Amino acid sequence: MTEIWAQAALWLGLALLATLLSIRLRIATALSEIVVGTIAQLILGALLGGALLDANASWVKFLSGAGAIVLTFLAGAELDPAVFRAKWREAGAIGLVSFAAPFFGCAAVAYWGLGALAAWAESEAVLPAYMIGMVLAGTVGKDHALIRRLRTLTFGLLTPFYFIRAGSLVSVPALVAAPAAFLVLLLAKMATKIAGVYPVTRVYGSRNPEAMYTTLLMSTGLTFGTISALFGLSHQVIDQAQYSALVAAVIGSAVVPTLIANALFLPRHLLRQDTHEARDANPQPAPAAPPAVNQP
Repeated sequence: MTEIWAQAALWLGLALLATLLSIRLRIATALSEIVVGTIAQLILGALLGGALLDANASWVKFLSGAGAIVLTFLAGAELDPAVFRAKWREAGAIGLVSFAAPFFGCAAVAYWGLGALAAWAESEAVLPAYMIGMVLAGTVGKDHALIRRLRTLTFGLLTPFYFIRAGSLVSVPALVAAPAAFLVLLLAKMATKIAGVYPVTRVYGSRNPEAMYTTLLMSTGLTFGTISALFGLSHQVIDQAQYSALVAAVIGSAVVPTLIANALFLPRHLLRQDTHEARDANPQPAPAAPPAVNQP
């Protein structure tokens, strides 16, 4: 029991560290948790042995799985049913293309240069959880107190175990030994996303830079990407080297397109909003009153 308490303290400490880093660096908490898990496994494994973090412990896998399921449920439950009904054509078309284009494109790249597809696997619990969340968005999603409590429980306790565990299973030596796999997957994911999503955004009336901004933001897929990779590793569809390349590509697809979008394609109304917010946060001092002049 002492060993379990010590491991729990270590995992919670890593979760706290990841949160502090995300605040300090202004990045997504999930991204910092994956990076912290990768670095922690690398350092602790080299100094004290890989068994110290023990990412395959049953209680860690349980909390990790619960976090992934509740996270995807919340993602579905927080949809706005009224907006979705009004924009279901645009949302459905962009969402379908955003999934299908990189799925088939990256699958083809993995199958013919990398050989990552070995067998057809069963479904994953997070997919029906997301669908259930969408169905309940009009009822459960309107209970803001319940959603707030679920978000606090999920992001404060459950998802750190999932994302840190996902990062701890990444093999840095495998990435260093074969960086080409990471680069090929990253380029394939970004290229297929842009080729699929951008024309659809133009069909529904979006103009540059809004169309490209939307396309680049749709290139991210941190949650489902890591869930899919972890599922493949757990079911022996892929090995650790392939898993490492996939997770690295997922992280890259969450960072690189976002940086490009904000630097080159930020829509004007968002740019004006950021300018106004910065001006409100740092108000300029009022000009000094002119000196009084005595009238003769």
